[in-house]
Amino acid sequence: MSVAVSRDLTVEVLQDTNAVKLMDSKQTLRAAVQRGEPKCLGVSQLMLGIMVLMYSIPLHLVEATEVVWLGVPWWSSLTFVLAGSLAILLDKYCTMNNLYACFAASVVSTVLSVVAIIIYSVDLHRNPETPCIKQMYDNCDNLHYTTKLSKGMKSVLLLLTLTQAVLSGVFCFLLYRQRSSFQIYNPLHQDTVSTHGVITADGN
Repeated sequence: MSVAVSRDLTVEVLQDTNAVKLMDSKQTLRAAVQRGEPKCLGVSQLMLGIMVLMYSIPLHLVEATEVVWLGVPWWSSLTFVLAGSLAILLDKYCTMNNLYACFAASVVSTVLSVVAIIIYSVDLHRNPETPCIKQMYDNCDNLHYTTKLSKGMKSVLLLLTLTQAVLSGVFCFLLYRQRSSFQIYNPLHQDTVSTHGVITADGN
């Protein structure tokens, strides 16, 4: 900290170098995080969560299987929406606390995406499409169409969840790299400003 003492014993605080370093590092953190385009990734995750939720609705119209019993599309889509919302918030309010929250949500989203992919794969293996049994007018039976619809919806959900797992994994890597680079600046969420004041000998 630089000070200047005048003849009347007043002390002038010119600049707090530590505060300047913290502000510079905060601006550097914002620039580094924004290079990873958190808003774009957040919007993508948010849209994927909504799409998973919408594509899961037809599963109520067919025979319930493991995916429906475990509620996989619902808790996975909510996780995607939460992770995407935090990523969008990080783009607007780039602080270390928000970065930690976004990183934790992305880790959870990645893990749950992998779990959901496993459940979808097992479900598709255990509940294959039934063969077509010809009925009147050379049409297949209803069971064939319902299992075909179920398999199609689950395949789409599997693809969307796989995409989400990749997005979350990439975002986790970007956030972890920035977090480790700025680990020593934990109190960056507090807005630190440079001070420039005059302190006299009587403390005023």
